[in-house]
Amino acid sequence: MADIASSERASDRIPPDAGIAQLREGAQLCRDCPIGQHATQAVFGEGPAAARLMLVGEQPGDREDLAGHPFVGPSGHLLDKAMQELGWPRDSIYVTNAVKHFKFELRGKRRMHKSPAQQEIEACLQWLDRELDIVRPAAIVALGAIAARALVDRPVGVMRERGNWIKRTDGLRVLITLHPSALLRGHAQEREAAFAK
Repeated sequence: MADIASSERASDRIPPDAGIAQLREGAQLCRDCPIGQHATQAVFGEGPAAARLMLVGEQPGDREDLAGHPFVGPSGHLLDKAMQELGWPRDSIYVTNAVKHFKFELRGKRRMHKSPAQQEIEACLQWLDRELDIVRPAAIVALGAIAARALVDRPVGVMRERGNWIKRTDGLRVLITLHPSALLRGHAQEREAAFAK
C-alpha cells in the first residue's frame, strides 16, 4: 500500500480550481491504495455541482463498478424509492461514496463486497474532501458507518446515532442513517419497518 502520509496524493496533481469532471478523471488513475488496481473503474459522485444536499454512501458495489455510476444497483433502487417518498428529486442531489473503487473478493465467478480498511478509506478522503469543496452542500446525509466515519472523523455507531445531526469542524451538518444495503439484508417485514423510519 502506498505510504499516504509521506507521498504526494493523486488529487494533489489536479489543480485546486478543478471541477468535478477533472476530479473524476484523476480518480480513475488513483492508486494511493490497492483497491483501484482491481476495480473496473472509479465511481465518482454525480449531481449538480451546487446541490444543497449531498448523500454519501460507503463504496460502490459490483453494479456500480461495472456501470461507473453511484447507486445504480439494488441499494440504489431502494435509495431512489426513499428519495421519491421524501420528495427529493435525484437530479437535485449530489450522490457519491466515501470510497471511490469497489473492494471485493472472488467467490467462484462472483465478486463479493468486502469492507475497505481504514487506511483505504483515509486514502480516498482526498476525493471526498475535494467534492465537498466544490459542491458546498448545506447538509450531508451519511449512509452507513464508513461514510459517517469518513465525514466526521471518528467511529460512529449508526444504530445508536441514526437520525442525529453531527456538526463537523467546518460547520457542515451530517445526518447519520443506515446504508440502503443494510435494509436489503434483513427480512422483508423488517425492511419495511426500517424503511419507514
